[in-house]
Amino acid sequence: MQRGLVAEIDIGALLHNLSVVRQIANTSDIIAVVKADAYGHGAVEISHALVNQDVNTLAVAFTSEAVQLRQSGINAKILSLFDHDVSDVFKYNITPVVSTITQAISLDKEASKRDVVIPVHLKIDTGMGRTGLCYEQIDDIKEVFYLKNLIVEGIMSHFADADASDKSYALQQIKRLKQVNDTLLNNGITIRYWHIANSAAILTIKDSILNAVRPGIMLYGYCTINHNYQLKPVMSIKTHILQIRHVKNNSPISYNRTYYTKRDSLIAVIPAGYADCINRRFSNNMEVLVRGKRAPVVGVVCMDLTMIDVTDIPSVKEGDEVVILGEQGNDKIDANELSKRIDTIPYEILTAFGMRARRIYKKSSFCA
Repeated sequence: MQRGLVAEIDIGALLHNLSVVRQIANTSDIIAVVKADAYGHGAVEISHALVNQDVNTLAVAFTSEAVQLRQSGINAKILSLFDHDVSDVFKYNITPVVSTITQAISLDKEASKRDVVIPVHLKIDTGMGRTGLCYEQIDDIKEVFYLKNLIVEGIMSHFADADASDKSYALQQIKRLKQVNDTLLNNGITIRYWHIANSAAILTIKDSILNAVRPGIMLYGYCTINHNYQLKPVMSIKTHILQIRHVKNNSPISYNRTYYTKRDSLIAVIPAGYADCINRRFSNNMEVLVRGKRAPVVGVVCMDLTMIDVTDIPSVKEGDEVVILGEQGNDKIDANELSKRIDTIPYEILTAFGMRARRIYKKSSFCA
């Protein structure tokens, strides 16, 4: 038997979620966020699936991620949000997001040396406090438009808390971005793309939908706020039972004896642990699915192994499938549930599991 976890990636569910984006946003200009290896789902395979459904722009964090997509045959526009390896920007036709005047001038000089004009998107800080030109620095913003070898085809910003129940700050950020747009229009400057809407905003803030949107986590079936749309989780994480042991009542399980059996028990061992991104904070603090029933993790999660109590699961045997994330029988465990158990967010659950597990891609009945 193979050790570790298997990630089943449901392309049909991905395309269902894309259709939800299109239904809400009513625009063909979707900038699909596939950074961090598509949130652990596999950037190359996810990007090909999205581009095959006429998604015209992809967004990554770093130039190296864009290069990987280009080398896999992706020809769509790719935005590099943060890091710009200048030589690769030109070599691989990557569209950089410019956050400072210094960056803009440097790119302009490099483009001039090559006798080319390159498109960029200009990042405006409307309140995130991370990167971008301050929305109030309109003279600096306008300066970018005077650089002869750059074409500012897009202006963007990033929400600080679009997933908060109180939308007042998000609405203020939208207002600030629109003020920049109005000022540029008054100076005779028009922009092709305006975008600020992330997943939470697409789902809950209608005013955030300008003429382009940037869905990320919702493409993978999740959002960190309540909404009225049905999203389908794209990733399932599975393994199998390596061994089953008969253990007497009041026996310690795993390191530091943090758990003692409360009866004569069947304790199953699965061949995955914190080296496979089953976080140690899940020790005595999560459940998995075996034969459609829940089995608690007992004892401390080890580097390579994790123990579960299968005493109440009829006919359980070695080799049985174990679902850590996903559906089995009539029950399911999703990334929202797991993230709440260790006080984090679904993003961390997906990226951790997805990047460590062996991936298998399939199409479900959700596929349009």
